[in-house]
This record gives sequence, structure tokens and C-alpha cells, in this order.
Amino acid sequence: MSIASLQKLLEDFAEARDWGPAHTPKNLAMALAGEAGELVAEFQWLTEEESGRVMDDPERAEAVRLEMADVFCYLLRLAGVLGVDLDAAVREKTAINEHRFPAPR
Repeated sequence: MSIASLQKLLEDFAEARDWGPAHTPKNLAMALAGEAGELVAEFQWLTEEESGRVMDDPERAEAVRLEMADVFCYLLRLAGVLGVDLDAAVREKTAINEHRFPAPR
């Protein structure tokens, strides 16, 4: 699926539940931060080595995958509400970083 089609899916989901009034940029940004915290919590207290193998445990892998989906959904929804083209934003930011952090030769 494309970013636009995922955003449409989430927009339709929110509209069907009349969540539009609650999906303000502030509320979506706060929800995004909360979900990012829940993702971080899945890695809390793991060693570097354990964190590298987190997807080997089916139960923990599902939790990580679902938290990542929550983070992505809120980011997509926030971008949709604000009219941000994430594809263009990622390309722009990558170009900026190419200048800031040139690849070693």
C-alpha cells in the first residue's frame, strides 16, 4: 500500500467513528509520543544483544510489531490532518542529511 492509501484507510476509520473532532494536531502528536513510549517500553531493560534478538520471541515480536504499527498510524494520521506529504518530507530530509553527514570515501 502507498502512504496515501494508508492515510485514506486511517481517515475513513476515524470518520466512521466520528473521531475527527478529537484528531487535532495536538492530540495526535501527544498520542504519537505516547505510542512511541510504549514501543520504547518493549525494549526497556534489555541488553543490546537481547534487543537485537527481540523478534525471535513470538510474543515479544507481536508486541513490538503492534506498537510500531501504532506509532506509524498516528504519524500517518497526523501528517494527513496537517496536509504533510511524508514521501516528499522524507526525500527532503534525506537530501539535507546527505549534506550534513556525507558518506565516507
